[in-house]
Amino acid sequence: MAQTNVFVIGLDEENRRTLSEVPFAVGYRFHPLLDVAELQQGEIPVADLLAKACKELDAFDGSIDAIVGYWDFPVSTLVPILAERYGTRATSLESVVKCEHKYWSRLEQSQVVDEHPRFALVDLEGEPKPPEGLRFPMWLKPVKSYSSELAFGVADETEFRQAVAEIREGIGRIGRPFEFVMDRLDLPPEVAEAGGQACLAEESLSGVQAAVEGYVYDGEVVVYGVLDSINYPGTSSFLRHQYPSALPEPVVRRLREVSRRVIERIGMNWATFSIEYFYDAAKDEIALLEINPRHSQSHAELFEFVDGVPNHHCMLSLALGRDPELPYRAGPYAVSGKWYHRQFTDGVVRRVPTEEEIERVEREIPGVRVAVKVADGQRLSELSGQDSYSYELAHVYVGADSEAELREKYDRCLAMLPYEFGEE
Repeated sequence: MAQTNVFVIGLDEENRRTLSEVPFAVGYRFHPLLDVAELQQGEIPVADLLAKACKELDAFDGSIDAIVGYWDFPVSTLVPILAERYGTRATSLESVVKCEHKYWSRLEQSQVVDEHPRFALVDLEGEPKPPEGLRFPMWLKPVKSYSSELAFGVADETEFRQAVAEIREGIGRIGRPFEFVMDRLDLPPEVAEAGGQACLAEESLSGVQAAVEGYVYDGEVVVYGVLDSINYPGTSSFLRHQYPSALPEPVVRRLREVSRRVIERIGMNWATFSIEYFYDAAKDEIALLEINPRHSQSHAELFEFVDGVPNHHCMLSLALGRDPELPYRAGPYAVSGKWYHRQFTDGVVRRVPTEEEIERVEREIPGVRVAVKVADGQRLSELSGQDSYSYELAHVYVGADSEAELREKYDRCLAMLPYEFGEE
């Protein structure tokens, strides 16, 4: 029986395992296309990456059945570009950029829903000042960034000016290559004028965070899961994602409905999506934070633990023209979480858990998987793809029968995973 050739842009070892556990995996042959380091580090050379990918695909002696990816820019935009060239199935490049360009995304959202913050562009050229009509506290962020890079919460004009200075200095790393992609589209005048190196201000949102995951199959928007996103106390940095959400069912229904309306407006099809929200229980209000035109690879194990299938299954099925038809609550655990073990001060890594120590954790604590994210000798402040306030040391995936057990398993993991840091 001939295998289906699936090219995965930025295939990494952490996700290779979960890809191998999707339904029908025995019939898939996964081919890596470009590596994660060249896709995420330094200023992203999109034109060179595109040429390199095309060279690899042109040299392949076999059928190219699907081209997929689960990372942020530039992977999210390379998928539809390559799909159009090689005749595989994907959503349009325009629908992806409508999600990824934060200003364009807000303009589209405002056409169909009211559940979003007030927003405006910031002039990076002149004297930095808050946009008229917006109130502190607010967030400043490039219209295109990666993993909350250069996103700053500001409470007054002094912090506003400091954030603008940092954004000015670093915005080109992602902004310039993003403009290469934007140049392939017929843009609305206001988006074309803003470009890819603009800064967006949004009034701060409050409440608890949640994420909605779904897909569009032949024009039909399907939401398959709602998760909670819990931050470290007093910070904007994720402590864990937890599935399923503990929000009341009426709130979950509203999240599903808002998601359906904005995805239909954006025009996605044959693709997965993940949308982040805030829910303010005191006001009973939801607000959309951002739309990602891809499922979250961070949640793959979470869905596998609870529903029995990694969410990668949706991406693969849609790329091959199939209805994903996900199982529901068919996994071995009632609740699951992805924990982010972080450090909030800079330092040089002197010791990380060994492979033997990680294997011991996974052997002694059922339903646990550990992925260390730093290496000996690295300075934390030089890591790429971090948020503006912390550094990721490890991802710990946990399946449990209750939230209490979820916390207990994670605490046991940390006690068994030694790290050491120095100043130099």
